[in-house]
Amino acid sequence: MMRSPRHHWFALAPIAALALSLPAAAQNVRTVAYTSNGSVEVDSIPEASSAATAHKARRVFESARDRREYESARALAERSTGFRIVVDIFDHELYVIDGSDTLRAAPVATASNNTLTYGGRSWHFETPRGVRKVLSKEEDPSWIPPDWHFAEVASEYHLKLRHLARGERVRLNNGTILTTKGDEVGIIRPDSDEFVPMVLDEHIVFDNTLFIPPLGTKHRTMKGELGHFRLALGDGYMLHGTPYKASIGSSVTHGCIRLHDDDIEWLYENVPVGTRVYLY
Repeated sequence: MMRSPRHHWFALAPIAALALSLPAAAQNVRTVAYTSNGSVEVDSIPEASSAATAHKARRVFESARDRREYESARALAERSTGFRIVVDIFDHELYVIDGSDTLRAAPVATASNNTLTYGGRSWHFETPRGVRKVLSKEEDPSWIPPDWHFAEVASEYHLKLRHLARGERVRLNNGTILTTKGDEVGIIRPDSDEFVPMVLDEHIVFDNTLFIPPLGTKHRTMKGELGHFRLALGDGYMLHGTPYKASIGSSVTHGCIRLHDDDIEWLYENVPVGTRVYLY
């Protein structure tokens, strides 16, 4: 939503800013079929147990290689021991396991597997398979949006995109100067020498251009998008909370794994740094 045509600012758009042996629900008998378009489909039929009623989940792979990578990551998770986290990306489920005991199971949101192309660059949003570690934990985390976030907004609103460098002075069409001072982005009006900081938590849009704030400025930091807790997995991937509760159980993120408030709080309190995380 545009804030005001006079100011050329608009509010931040919602972010659609990443399982002993396995539990019974994850121990499956699988049949594989190659489709006519070259993709691979797997019918996953869990074995019945007293803890869960058998259900049928359909899994679609982009290629035979994609299927092999999935099977390899899943087999690695099945062989894992000790205290660990296991994430079933297809079924949107996270398990915390200690030895042969499942301590907690939680629904999650995972990546959309979509590709964004804008301004000659492309980003593919996927939750990575394999093994990672919990590198750090944080309460009330802030989010530093990557370039793809701004490209996504610019594409949605049909805007041009431009990085604003620290100390750079950009003269806008009406003579106003857009620049930085310390850790803030602001403007200097034509009839004044006063630096006026931009409103926080809003995108900076002038002359049909979305300006990407410099890293380290207040305007490149967003509060609340990651919920109350996060566990970092490296390379920008993390387990975190979310204000978008309805997204849990879906493939909608840009790579991170979202959890409900009570689940991510439990992980924060009970999962130590260094814990292995198996994703498949």
